[in-house]
Amino acid sequence: MGEGLDSPVELLLVTSRETKRWVLPKGNRIKGLTPHAAAAQEALEEAGVVGATCPAPLGTYRYRKRLESGAALLVDVEVFPFAVTDELADWPERAQRTRRWFPLAEASAAVEEEDLKALIRGFSASEFGRVGRMTGRMTGNKALLGGVKSVKEGLRMFHWFQSLLPRQGNFFGLFEAHGQTLVKGGDALARLLQGGPAMEQHIREIHEREEEADTVTREVLRTVRRSFLTPFDRGAIVSLISSMDDAIDEMQQTARGIKLYEVTAFEQEMRDMAAIIVDSARLLAEALPLLRNIHPNAARLHELTGRLVRLEGQADDIHGIGLKKAFKKHGGGNTMAFIIALELYSHLERVVDKFEDVANEIDNLVIDHA
Repeated sequence: MGEGLDSPVELLLVTSRETKRWVLPKGNRIKGLTPHAAAAQEALEEAGVVGATCPAPLGTYRYRKRLESGAALLVDVEVFPFAVTDELADWPERAQRTRRWFPLAEASAAVEEEDLKALIRGFSASEFGRVGRMTGRMTGNKALLGGVKSVKEGLRMFHWFQSLLPRQGNFFGLFEAHGQTLVKGGDALARLLQGGPAMEQHIREIHEREEEADTVTREVLRTVRRSFLTPFDRGAIVSLISSMDDAIDEMQQTARGIKLYEVTAFEQEMRDMAAIIVDSARLLAEALPLLRNIHPNAARLHELTGRLVRLEGQADDIHGIGLKKAFKKHGGGNTMAFIIALELYSHLERVVDKFEDVANEIDNLVIDHA
């Protein structure tokens, strides 16, 4: 074996069942089995390989798993070295997956998860000792049921954003990364207000998206401080990212209120406001890349911000209608139910208000730079 990515060590990947992307064989904990034994079982079922598993993991990575409810929740994966002694011609998931051996450099390029790419890039033949191939096992069943596993050593939070974070003042990449947290958070909020058995999962996803947004916001503020030149006025950059962060903070406050008061049914007006939030987030996600070159995009930016402002007006009308209905329904005999409805409507209204604030910040940039 040679050293580094050019070594003859190979890594086995399989395709996922739904998206057909290249992934490690992995699965949930199996009752009665040690973690490395569970990894071996998953390798057999998903990839049709048998061999010897080292009990000491090589490392961990995390990714988002899409659940049947539509929620996309974080899962931590522990990776174990696995020496393959036999490849079966038939195995339980043969009809659902394709398996393939990759040189390390190609494997790193084939997988999507940034943490896993980094883990693979860090491999060398000497680290494998007598074991030259590997498989994975997802850790923490509770992560799929609503509990969040602690981030190891406080340093592994949201590494899938690393490719978007700036090395030399990449503010635009950061704005767009934050915009995607608003899109995903809005989608999760809309699913949450549909009710149903997966509400806890949607609440958890909103919380995770808010943490992602906080990570990006902190990086923007650090970059403002350490950059000599910035694309816009420093105050404008801070105002823009702060307004965006306020929007997802209010999404999280809505989810917290729903969880605190154990609300399980929602009026149509609440769902309509959530739909406006979804549309607002998507308009913003379209607008943010146009900031890279404001002058030729000024007309389109003005059109998008105008739509955001009009959506805020619609949300105000719906907010008023919803509050009036809630007062008529609960005001006479169930004061607490009205107070809860008032709080939820207020948070939803503030989410849309914050999108209008973002629109105003973008308009100011257009005025200053177009």
